[in-house]
Formats: sequence, structure tokens, C-alpha cells
Amino acid sequence: MKLRITWFDSALAVIILLISLMVVLPFLYIIAVSFSLPGQSMSGAFFVWPKTWTLDAYKYLLNAQTFMTSVKNSVYITALGTCVNLIVSLSLAYALSKKIMPGRKLILLFILFTMIFHGGMIPSYLVVKGLGLLDSYWAIVLPAASSAFNILVIRTFFQSLPESLDEAARIDGAGEFRILFSIVLPLSKPIIATFTLFFMVQYWNEFFSAVIYINDTTRWPIQPLLRQMVAISSSNISADAALDAQMAANLGPNVQNAAILLAMLPIVIVYPFLQKYFAQGAMLGSVKE
Repeated sequence: MKLRITWFDSALAVIILLISLMVVLPFLYIIAVSFSLPGQSMSGAFFVWPKTWTLDAYKYLLNAQTFMTSVKNSVYITALGTCVNLIVSLSLAYALSKKIMPGRKLILLFILFTMIFHGGMIPSYLVVKGLGLLDSYWAIVLPAASSAFNILVIRTFFQSLPESLDEAARIDGAGEFRILFSIVLPLSKPIIATFTLFFMVQYWNEFFSAVIYINDTTRWPIQPLLRQMVAISSSNISADAALDAQMAANLGPNVQNAAILLAMLPIVIVYPFLQKYFAQGAMLGSVKE
């Protein structure tokens, strides 16, 4: 049977191609600028293929103490935040998935309440300050240590697991911790991998909390530093404490775009290792069987 291609199919293909180009071309331009000389990129002599290839921007950034410190801060915050988020979300979701837990409905009501109403920025700041967490990584990690939506999705997934597995384990003398770590979590690898990626992206892209809660710019993650690099080069403002004078003086377009690509690199590297679980776990827990 010969496949018939209508004018609508052709028009749809053209539209998809144009949208794809709109997404890909800016990314290719960023790559080209990062590998070019500053004068060439500023003169607009090329678009996606630099006249002269050079690694000067990457060498400069990898040797810049300010940039590498922010990268280390982001790695630490991402690792710590992801672990804390997984521990809180998985443990709370597992407890709420058990019908025998006393006060389960009341706790669920409080969790649902946080999805509708939020305390606001000023009360949150006062709480963080009252706990003595200002200028610490915990000020970024703890306020985002749990999400009502994530907990409910994971809880729904746990409820979809056969109860016969828990009953058989209890007959063999297993407690709740043994059931969780030996039965439930091994069966939950897809959804754990999915939310691990979500949490990593969330903390790696953290910007607002770092600016609000951390006054010591040496503790800033990578995103606030990138914002300062772009803001200083695109305006007449002077370098602040986040950027040393030497780095501010070398902020050409090639350095900026190289910094953007280096900031994207960790998530791009991690994603292929979680992709096989991500495709399987993206919809898990969204519908209860």
C-alpha cells in the first residue's frame, strides 16, 4: 500500500522543521561563539562556523578561580539537595501509602494545602534567618527539600505495587524498613531515576534562593554568577564582589558562551545514564491502576 502524503502533512513537516531550526540554530551559534576569537564574534563575521577555532575561552574559565568555585558550589548543592529530596520524598510517600498509618488523611490534607497556599517570600526569609541558615548551603537545600506534587506522585506509585509483596515479607518477619529497602525501592527504580533527574536539574539551575539567602558571593552556585557575567557585559555597570576585576575585564562573548555551555555540561552528561529509566518512569505514579 502506497503511503499518501497530503498537503497538510507537507505543511506540518515544514512547520516542524522551522521550529526545530529556531531551537537548534541559537544553540549552534552559542557553540560557535565559544570556540571563536572575541573580535570575530563581536564583528558578526560568522553565524554557526567560526573562522578561527580556539579553546582560549574554555582554558581561561577552567583556570578562573571564581568560576570554578561556583561550579564546585553547584555540584555540592546539587548532590546534597538531591539526596535530601529523595530521602524526604521517598520516606514520606511510603508512609502515606500505607492505610494503617494513623493520621494519614490529616497529613495528606496539610500537604495538599501547601499546593494551594504558600507562605510567601518574606515569611520564608524570616524562617531561614531565624534558623540561622543564611549564607549556608542549607538555606538553598532545606526550603526545597520536599514538594507536595512529587510526594503525591510517588505515593500513588507505591500504592500501585501489589500488597501481596508486603504481606509475604511480613509473614517472613520483615519490618517496614526491610520492606522499603529490600522490596519497594528495588521495584521503584524508574520513578526514583526520574525524580533524581528532576531534583538535579532543580538544584543545578537554582538562582533565586541563592541570591536571596546567600550574601557571601564565594558561596554562590553557577547560575547567579552567569547572570552577573551577562549583566556586566550587556550594560555599563561595574563588577561587583561576585566577579574579580580580571574576570570582568575578560568577559568577551566567547567567554560568556563558553561559560553557558560548561554550565549545561553536567546535566547533559548525566541524562544519558538515566534516560532508560526516565522514559519508563515519566508517567509512573500519575495514574493509579
